[in-house]
Order: sequence, then C-alpha cells, then structure tokens
Amino acid sequence: MLKCMDLARLREAVDAHRAAGRRIGLVPTMGNLHAGHLALVKQARAECDVVVATIYVNPLQFGENEDLADYPRTLEDDLVALDRDHTDIVFMPDDQTMYPRGLEVQTKVEVPALGNILCGRSRPGHFVGVTTVVARLFNMVGPEVAFFGKKDYQQLMIIRRMVDDLAMPVSIVGVEIARDADGLALSSRNRYLDPEQRRAAPELYRTLRWVSDQLAAGRRDWVDLEDQARTRLTELGFEPDYVSIRRSADLEVPDHGDRDLVVLAAARLGVARLIDNVEMGV
Repeated sequence: MLKCMDLARLREAVDAHRAAGRRIGLVPTMGNLHAGHLALVKQARAECDVVVATIYVNPLQFGENEDLADYPRTLEDDLVALDRDHTDIVFMPDDQTMYPRGLEVQTKVEVPALGNILCGRSRPGHFVGVTTVVARLFNMVGPEVAFFGKKDYQQLMIIRRMVDDLAMPVSIVGVEIARDADGLALSSRNRYLDPEQRRAAPELYRTLRWVSDQLAAGRRDWVDLEDQARTRLTELGFEPDYVSIRRSADLEVPDHGDRDLVVLAAARLGVARLIDNVEMGV
C-alpha cells in the first residue's frame, strides 16, 4: 500500500495505473474509519482495479462552533484497516496541499437550493465545504468512480448534482448504510455518546422506520407525520433538528402521487449530532 502526502507523488502513482488501463476508484474519508467506511473500500475493491482512499479532516466543512478541533483522528489504526482491506493508495494531504492560498480566498464550489435545505439550513456553508473538497480530490486523483455512503444521503445527492452540473467524468456509487446490531447507523461521532445516550441512540432509526411504516400503510399527511416523529424523538431525549419526508430522487417535497421516498432526520443527543434516513417505495 502506497502512503503519500505529496500531490506529485499521488499523481505519478495514479497516472502509472491509468496508463496501464486500470480502473481507478476513490473513497474520500475524514479518517476515524469504521465498518461503514470499510464497506466503501470493499465496494471499490469489487468494482475497480485500483482503490485510492483519502484521509483529510476538511476544515472548510466545519462551522464556527462545530467540532473540528475535537474530531476524532486515528491515523495509525486507519492505515492498518485500509491495508488489511487491500487499499492500493492512501492520500493524506495537509491543509497547505488542499488549500495552498488559505480558506478565505479558496475558490469554492456550491450546489444551490439542494445544498441549502435540511442539514444545509442548520449548518450554513457545510455543503460548500464538502463540494469544494470533493471537487479538488476528484481533480487530484482523477477517478473513474467514487464511493459515498448513503447515511449522508443529502451529501450523496449534492455530489451527484455537482458531477452532473459540471460534467465531471466520474461515476458516483452510493453504498448502503452500515448499522450496529441495534440499528444505529455507524458514524465517527457515535463515540461522543455516553453509555446512556448510546442505549437511546437507536431510537432515531426506529422512529424513521415508524414513519416509513405509516407511509407504507397509506398515510399521506406528511406534515403531521413529521410533527409526530419530532415529538416522539423529543420525548426520548433527543433535540430534533428536522424529520422530513422527501422524494428520494431530488429531495423535493413529495406530491401525493410520488412513490419513491426517503425519510430523513437529524437530531442531537448530548453533544452528538446524529443523522439517518430510510428509503422506501410506497
């Protein structure tokens, strides 16, 4: 496994593989890898000849009062896990490599409208940071395919929109959510939960399943369902940000005739901000 921090070294290695006709797959991460990240690596391994993983905690996607300084960093463990899962190249850029002129004057990529709803409304500027760093990584690595988890459903849709709007020659693959046995979606931020909060955390997924069951049974009173789900989460000790029923294709508010839906939620439990979603057809 090649480990590099230098962009020239990365490009040299990737270009050699590309010249040999090999298909390049990219798995962008912020490190602190868990089974969800490694599922992306395994999917990339299955579909591509060469797997490139990146580890970079991107300051541009953190808000002023968010957890950039405290975000868990476990580089040595991450490298062991990536090597075990047969990653070919790990790119670990520093801030100078990613943003050589500094964050304030960095050219940014924005996906309007889609980036300003749901999590985008609660975390202003977050998705601009995501799309900017992902666009730079695409240009640095030049993959044919990139892999993202469906837990960050809005992020996945925004990246697909960016790729489509900017005619980027990258196929985007969404990989199913990895969950613990009790249903909690795996996340690096789960480690912020204390034991009591960890026992309560799966209720977020159970609440989304309840909403999806109601939809499957024929309910179409979107607003009432969302209100009931928020009330349920509040009673269970969460601080809900949103529970929202959307069209799965574009995250627009559905019409009564829409059949492919996704129920999304974000809620705080202690200091942890948890997100989850359930896709469904009705």
